[in-house]
Amino acid sequence: MPILNRAAELQDEIAGWRRTLHQTPELNYDVHQTAAFVAEKLKSFGCDEVVSGIGRTGVVGLIRGTLGAGATVGLRADMDALPITEATGKPYASTNPGKMHACGHDGHTAMLLGAAKYLAETRNFAGAVAVIFQPAEEGGAGGLAMVEDGMMDRFGIAQVFGMHNMPGLPVGQFALRPGPIMAATAEFTITVKGKGGHAAMPHRAIDPIVVGSQIVTALQTIASRTIDPIDSVVVTVTKFHGGDAYNVIPEQIELAGTVRTLKKEVAQAARERLHAICAGIAGAHGASVTIDYDSNYPVTFNHAEETVLAGNVAATIAGDGQVHREIQPVMGGEDFSYMLEARPGAFIFIGNGDTANLHHPAYDFNDEAIPHGVSYWVRLAETALAA
Repeated sequence: MPILNRAAELQDEIAGWRRTLHQTPELNYDVHQTAAFVAEKLKSFGCDEVVSGIGRTGVVGLIRGTLGAGATVGLRADMDALPITEATGKPYASTNPGKMHACGHDGHTAMLLGAAKYLAETRNFAGAVAVIFQPAEEGGAGGLAMVEDGMMDRFGIAQVFGMHNMPGLPVGQFALRPGPIMAATAEFTITVKGKGGHAAMPHRAIDPIVVGSQIVTALQTIASRTIDPIDSVVVTVTKFHGGDAYNVIPEQIELAGTVRTLKKEVAQAARERLHAICAGIAGAHGASVTIDYDSNYPVTFNHAEETVLAGNVAATIAGDGQVHREIQPVMGGEDFSYMLEARPGAFIFIGNGDTANLHHPAYDFNDEAIPHGVSYWVRLAETALAA
């Protein structure tokens, strides 16, 4: 079964919504304008319930089917943007300086709105569909906030599904896998304190820049010499701040970065090794070190039965040969992981074509993907809630 005729008919309208959202990006939980736009659309579609303020600024619309009693399935999209200055040159580019939809959340929101419009028109399912619009995916754990606000129990959600666009995957194709599909994330800040002094007299100082440089290099041995090569781990230092003058050895410097893993035991081993490396190198130089280590999003783990369902539904839209069912895990993080910890479900990627990568100033969501995404959401709901 190819894309729905109605989804193709709605493409231009949905693309218009997407471009409106693209012009007015908002960050983290401060998505008030976006949430109001979503709530107004859901009410205009005739959703049975539209509830705002879940998880601070999240929105949930409930659509009841006409085929009798049944479970409730949750379909989730994210609404927030990124603190990036846009460089697409599009006529609908961001009008909010320093903010842009560089991850396609505008497209995710628009596609789910399109699916909600169709499902509210047809209601060809038993039970109910909860369309979930989440704030603060980009580091704010909005998914956790909505779960902790009681969303799953309030709407009786039995299964939950998510979708994200993937640059490089052709439009019309889908990709997923059972088990871990995206990584657990952690962030660290390492402060190295030495002894400041004159750059021409380093023997009278304890140089924290030298200490920090050795720490950066040694942290790479976590992946190469600590963790089983079969397992996945990424340790990346993304910040190195220290010093203000050419002729002054600073008193202290600061490093920061991220750790990504697919298993809890690997995450723990990486954390322990990071602390040991920092303490050992600092101690060898007579410096001191403090570490702020924050474990963030857990692994995004697809449940087996729901992954099969999602893959089969995608195949009805795209054809079986266009659904990649055993992709390699992506080491990026995703707070849909919290919803998958609360309820069984699956996360799938949809092709965005040959575009700039996510989180790049030149990225733009591909509107040609809209009918494929809307069709997937509709068929997923109707299949999961078949009478």
